[in-house]
Amino acid sequence: MIMSEAIPVKHIYMASRPDDLRKGINGLASIVQSLFNMDPYEHSLFIFTNNSRSRLKILYYDGTGYWLLLKRMDEGHFKWRIESSDTVMISGKQFARLIHGFSISGGSHRFS
Repeated sequence: MIMSEAIPVKHIYMASRPDDLRKGINGLASIVQSLFNMDPYEHSLFIFTNNSRSRLKILYYDGTGYWLLLKRMDEGHFKWRIESSDTVMISGKQFARLIHGFSISGGSHRFS
């Protein structure tokens, strides 16, 4: 588990391409199923960003319902260098760096 006993997270997946963050829970869960070929109910975090990388949306299912988290940078943008057109899995350490505004690179490629 990555987060804690209160919020058990198996994996953290990040969409390498920007998306329309006007989508809500149903829209993002549909992307997880149709484009990522993954199960949105698997107790993993699914991270999406906008074109300017100034915002992140995180979708998570905890066993009883969905969480939809939004983080907006006051200044600048989220920084990562991932050479992929696919979804990638990142570590808990990379996730912590990302949400605090530090640069990350790499990630394990998720092949659909």
